Amino acid sequence: MSSGSEGSVLIAQGIEIRGEIREDWKHILSLEALEFVAALHREFNQTRSSLLLERSTRQSNFDAGQLPDFLDDTVGIRESDWVVADCPEDLEKRWVEITGPCERKMMINALNSDADAFMADIEDALSPTWSNVVAAQVNLYDAIRGTMSLEDDKGRTYVLGDEPATLIVRPRGWHLVEKHLFIDDEPCSASIFDAGLYLFHNAQERIDRGTGPYFYLAKLEGHKEARLWNDLFNLAQDLLNIPRGTVRATVLIETITAAYEMDEILFELREHISGLNAGRWDYIFSVIKRFRNQSKFILPDRALIGMTVPFMRAYTELLVKTCHRRGAHAMGGMSAFIPSRRDAELNATALAAVQSDKDRESGDGFDGTWIAHPDLEPTARAAFGNVLGERDNQKDRQRDDVIADASALSAAELTKGDITEEGIRMNISVALQYLNQWLGGNGAAAINNLMEDAATAEISRAQLWQWLRHEVELADGRNMSRSLYEEISQSELASLKSSSSENHFDSAAEILDGLVLNDEFEDFLTLPAYKYLD
Repeated sequence: MSSGSEGSVLIAQGIEIRGEIREDWKHILSLEALEFVAALHREFNQTRSSLLLERSTRQSNFDAGQLPDFLDDTVGIRESDWVVADCPEDLEKRWVEITGPCERKMMINALNSDADAFMADIEDALSPTWSNVVAAQVNLYDAIRGTMSLEDDKGRTYVLGDEPATLIVRPRGWHLVEKHLFIDDEPCSASIFDAGLYLFHNAQERIDRGTGPYFYLAKLEGHKEARLWNDLFNLAQDLLNIPRGTVRATVLIETITAAYEMDEILFELREHISGLNAGRWDYIFSVIKRFRNQSKFILPDRALIGMTVPFMRAYTELLVKTCHRRGAHAMGGMSAFIPSRRDAELNATALAAVQSDKDRESGDGFDGTWIAHPDLEPTARAAFGNVLGERDNQKDRQRDDVIADASALSAAELTKGDITEEGIRMNISVALQYLNQWLGGNGAAAINNLMEDAATAEISRAQLWQWLRHEVELADGRNMSRSLYEEISQSELASLKSSSSENHFDSAAEILDGLVLNDEFEDFLTLPAYKYLD
């Protein structure tokens, strides 16, 4: 390695790290690992950029009043009979998956829990500081080799057990870059950085231990983006000299455009895919984002947008039908409740909500679900055990009663409810609280007894932008306006600052104001907010 410009290190020709390289990171940021990442980036980044431009074109069509629909040129895929590759043994039973950031204590507790799998998140639950994303790779490396331990500042020791849950990793989405690694004078794709480093260091180790490198893939907008992941997996496996099909992925269906291409996504990844997941919170955000300029699709207060509203019901039932027809797992969504060990009444309320949610999912045919806290595992497991009994999954349940209805998937206008000052306040408060945590390096924040990630703030700021743009009428007869937003925002900001020792609220407010008051809608809040991170 040689010194490049100030604050950067030239690793090799065209490969430059613009950030610190700690001694305990050097095995992760090795020359060989970064050359592997660079090879993937050079092969696929142009395609990634082109696909992001296609997203913009689609949005222009939606802004002009067009609605999404099933694709004409892939009707043959949807109507023909085919199935995905057989599932690895340790992914057959996925009744309960726990999720959380790639933070050491969280990972040890999650891997030691009774969950079937742990989704280690480098995406929405991890604030992407340089320190966090490299530490995530260190933690994954140690966890896979069984050497992970931690002693906290109170002297408590955490050690990884002998039978950890199956590990699945979620890299960042195609829209993000890693600004601390430059390849040929451009920032590296964050997806390629996260997945590439993980595969280089751990794919063979996972194979040697009788499992494999498994991923969750986030924010896909359609089958072409799935094809890009498939191409990346094939090249990575070839470069690492491991068999194609070793890598396995589960795709989060968390955009409305992807909901119209579930068959096609499964088909593109058929050698590598194990299932689809109903990423509910990002899906709601996607509906708001895509229909933001169509007034008939304005949604009510966030608290009223549950899993049983028509457009969410249509999407989740079609996901089950599609997955089971193709031999893939259908995974349910996140229960973000944080149970309370001190407040019995609050705990009972949380567990009842989780039970209702998981009873609905297992009854609909899902094969498993997500939770955010180990104490929710017994409740979620019981819901699926009551339906599945001794079976690992219910992929044999075909849901022939579900019809693929394009209009039903877009029927956001059927969501009933008011827009209220309380809803505005809640959105502003939650967005400020989350951004404050995110700017401080924490991407999984406990807010109002819920474990929230970036999707929560996305829904909040997207609704505020849409309500303001359309000057919606509130339940009390007033109209949403810039002055009303500023009045409530200043009130909430003052309240939060007075009750917290955290010191990022002013920056959080600056980011939120920029997102809400801008004439143009920012696709992801993490894009402008990333500039605030080291």
